[in-house]
Amino acid sequence: MRTTLDLPDPVFRDLKMKAAREGVTLKVLLTSMVEKELYAKPEPSAKPVRSPLPLPLPSRGVTIPSLTNAEIEEIFLREDLERYGINADS
Repeated sequence: MRTTLDLPDPVFRDLKMKAAREGVTLKVLLTSMVEKELYAKPEPSAKPVRSPLPLPLPSRGVTIPSLTNAEIEEIFLREDLERYGINADS
């Protein structure tokens, strides 16, 4: 597969020098570099992964109403009717 890359001049120069030092072509060097990154196994992180907070989260004084799907749908319907100037009682 052919592709075109736009690389900054300093990066391209460094790639060419690295390929020359290793005695390989740019194609071989770039293919090797891409394969290493693409297929590398993720390293375990040095930091322990923080476990997610347990649910439900503390409300800190905020009350979240508990609504059924039907109640939420009714609210959306009323908002739509108001938006378009339609009387819900008619």
